[in-house]
Amino acid sequence: MNPLEEIAGQLLQYDHLVLVGHAIPDGDCIGSILGLQSALQTLGKKVEMILENPVPVIYHYLPDWGGIKPPLPIDRPGFAAVYLDCSDQCRVSDEVREALQKAAVTINIDHHPGNSLFGDYNYVNPEAAATAEIIYELLAIMQIPVSEDVANCLYAGIIMDTGRFLNSNTTSLTMKIASELLKRGASVDLARNNLFESKPLREVLLLKHALKHLSLSEDGRIAWMCLTLDEAEQADARDYHPEGIINYTRMIAGVEVGLLFREVETGRVKVGFRSRGRVDVASLAREFGGGGHRLAAGASFEGSLESVMSQVLARIKDVC
Repeated sequence: MNPLEEIAGQLLQYDHLVLVGHAIPDGDCIGSILGLQSALQTLGKKVEMILENPVPVIYHYLPDWGGIKPPLPIDRPGFAAVYLDCSDQCRVSDEVREALQKAAVTINIDHHPGNSLFGDYNYVNPEAAATAEIIYELLAIMQIPVSEDVANCLYAGIIMDTGRFLNSNTTSLTMKIASELLKRGASVDLARNNLFESKPLREVLLLKHALKHLSLSEDGRIAWMCLTLDEAEQADARDYHPEGIINYTRMIAGVEVGLLFREVETGRVKVGFRSRGRVDVASLAREFGGGGHRLAAGASFEGSLESVMSQVLARIKDVC
């Protein structure tokens, strides 16, 4: 671990930086990348942003989202590779790692408790509600003023990772930072309209399919849904990964753990885990090579949808 001041020094040292986030990016990942990029560009630095998956439509209201590009080899050496919201380098694809091979230094900024500290410089604060919260503190150390654009990006990251400030990771510092972002121009209306009240039709169609498969354990403590590859294709959403569908499992009274099993390719399944509080689903996800937070985590599996569901549910029933 390195002090945040040392991370700030590294960012100031390099004139060319490449910001990267994890696969299937969420609001915190995207908001942190865009917020840091906007701030660093005010210093005259060359800043590139890469993600292996497209930016979901709900985040297209954030400034310069179109500047996030797919991974391509970066031939010019001497740049700093900055990983944001990545608990491990395995959270990005081989293509991303190959694109960053010529990096002079790797900087890892994150808030996941299971972070593997893979960078040359690492700052990981599990007490932070979101990586965007860390970026706000980092910019204060670097004495970079928070513009309206930066404020909207970081506010999106925080509001999504705290579940609209309803999750238990929300702290008094989180609320203080959110308040400061609002003072600096972050728009509550803009966030609400785009993040929560402008769902694409295909997301609603995916929810329809998922709810058809809703099941509960005999004791009512576990709820799960699944989506087949065919259903995703019917909804024109094979490459679309909404963040909110899984939460319908956790909304059911008495449920301790909710899961969403999604077939993303033939023989490959992604599983989302949500906890009401008693069960640490990040620990469970790590058992399967995944990770995340205590209340929200995920993992990827090889195998049929049926076999993965059987394997995971058996383990969940051991702890519920």
